[in-house]
Amino acid sequence: LVTAERAGIAAERLTLHGAGKSDDELRSACDGRVGFIAVDGLEELQRLDALAGDGCAAGILLRLNLGIDARTHAFVRTGGDDTKFGIHARDEAAALAMLRDRPKLRFAGLHAHVGSQIFDAEPYVATAAALMDAAVRAARAGLESQRIVIGGGFGVATHPGADASFDVRAAIRTVGEYVARRAREEGLAPVRLGIEPGRAIVADAGTTLYRVLAVKRQSQRTFVVVDGGIAENPRPALYGARYAVVAAAPAVGDELEVTLCGRSCENDELGTALLPRNLRSGDLLAMRATGAYTYSMAGNYNRFPRPAVVGVAGLSHRLLARRESVDDVLASDDVEALSRA
Repeated sequence: LVTAERAGIAAERLTLHGAGKSDDELRSACDGRVGFIAVDGLEELQRLDALAGDGCAAGILLRLNLGIDARTHAFVRTGGDDTKFGIHARDEAAALAMLRDRPKLRFAGLHAHVGSQIFDAEPYVATAAALMDAAVRAARAGLESQRIVIGGGFGVATHPGADASFDVRAAIRTVGEYVARRAREEGLAPVRLGIEPGRAIVADAGTTLYRVLAVKRQSQRTFVVVDGGIAENPRPALYGARYAVVAAAPAVGDELEVTLCGRSCENDELGTALLPRNLRSGDLLAMRATGAYTYSMAGNYNRFPRPAVVGVAGLSHRLLARRESVDDVLASDDVEALSRA
């Protein structure tokens, strides 16, 4: 939230999300720092009611768990009965009744987000249909759904062989036409359709540069060890994320399949790639489509400093985030006290 504010994003364009929001976060949202709060549970709605005082400036979106299987990796599946996200069907009526009876909480609509890296329109159509069913139930409870939000998760082809056929624009058009038609058929006021395309916007804008530290030809595989790994990109280790990797400079020549791995104290494999056979220490590699969920997930595992972020436009460039130093990593530590512990 603070990052968005410092970037100059208007409050009315922001939605506060999360399965676990602190009291301070809810208070600040009610004070007008966001346009909407996506309420993730009945207990959260009750807390919000207690914290709102005389009223809440943000509109309330009920995030529903619709039980829809997005058919994606379990770690990025955010819908379905076996996930922590959203208001379960058994609590929906109670949440609607509470909003109806609490005029200080302004009901704005319904929300769902069923997963990430989805390459099929069907889960979005199913989500829209289920949300419109809920909008009908909300109307019967005396609440008008001004908007429904179908979330994001639109798939991005990040590696060779990935499905690149998904037409996101066509899928959104289909969903929009369905929502408009369904609202007319049900006698509802026009409903605004919301989407949350995060990765789909920024993934291709990012490339991570690695420097080769070692090339090791073991009995079964050739390992290329780079100056990074799980610390700045945990996604391959977490849920098997794959990326396209090419030699940036200066290695050229016949290619060999290699296993790219980091320098941490475990097998932090970043994936496989076809790279020049004459690759050696000091060469540069470029990992494509890392604009999403890389810098934001980076940490200091093994106490490695995080890399710099450089913005490039045409022939110009600008430092967006400076490279961390070892002093940065140790800045919060009282090393002397730790040594005496």
